[in-house]
Amino acid sequence: MTPRRVALLKGGPSLERQVSLRSAARVEDALERLGIEFVSIDVGRTLVDDLRASDADVAFVALHGRGGEDGTVQELLEIVGIPYTGSGVLACMRCMDKVLTKHMLLEEGLPTPDFFAFSEIAFKELGAGEALPAIEERLGFPVVVKPAAQGSALGIKFARAAEDVPEALIAAFSYDDRVLLERHVEGRELAVSVLEDEGEPRALPVVEAKPEQQYFYDFEARYEIGKTEFLCPADLPGDVAARAHELAVAVYRLLGCYGFARVDMILGDDGLQVLEAQAIPGLTDTSLLPQAAEAADITFEQLVEKMLEQALARTPASATAG
Repeated sequence: MTPRRVALLKGGPSLERQVSLRSAARVEDALERLGIEFVSIDVGRTLVDDLRASDADVAFVALHGRGGEDGTVQELLEIVGIPYTGSGVLACMRCMDKVLTKHMLLEEGLPTPDFFAFSEIAFKELGAGEALPAIEERLGFPVVVKPAAQGSALGIKFARAAEDVPEALIAAFSYDDRVLLERHVEGRELAVSVLEDEGEPRALPVVEAKPEQQYFYDFEARYEIGKTEFLCPADLPGDVAARAHELAVAVYRLLGCYGFARVDMILGDDGLQVLEAQAIPGLTDTSLLPQAAEAADITFEQLVEKMLEQALARTPASATAG
């Protein structure tokens, strides 16, 4: 099913605005090559009016960060009655909240690094700071300190010793009012994208990210060309690759994703562990979903076309749930 006219949602006010604009630029080029009519909308206060004026029969969500991949814009699209690419409201909310994701992983028995989380209120008003020594003892060092709801590695800090924790917490709290302290696992950074094919989630080839002279795969390493070497398919034993695929599909189903998603993992001495999931993965030149699709002989234009077909095929129930 080919859309008549696409509303391409991009930009927005989030901290990941520039990443969104880069993703959208690639989608715009693809839509032009596909001969599909579209209107680009820089998301802001006039979004509902812009959508109604667009005369679009489907929306392509190329937004990242808060407001774009946390279920907010998805709720508005459902109110306006325009089908859209990617996961629905609930799945977006689950994926955006790293703490919720990790609790769901634990409940399902899926491997994820040990962690603790608390809010800024708990830290400032309930004495959570006094629990830090016990947390540090149980997690060990280094500890990864993350905002609970941010993407693109924004606000992530490594605390190599106890004296590094306060500064890392301040950095994380500057992005969110809830933080996640996670045991650092030394290993290989892997990502497995999932793309639905006739309603069934299919894991694409595993991508390995090898940052150049970086302690971890940070914002700069993710989006600045030349900062990271990407291997796709990753050089993995057959059983490890199969397990990565199995885990990715399990996480995709658990979080209720729809159409496509990306699951990030670490391969350490204890095997594969799931870090988080992205309901709306980036589509930039350095993003991992397009690389995985290409390794599976799916061109970027075909990927965009498939995303639109999925959006048009979705039902109201699948939109709300996933």
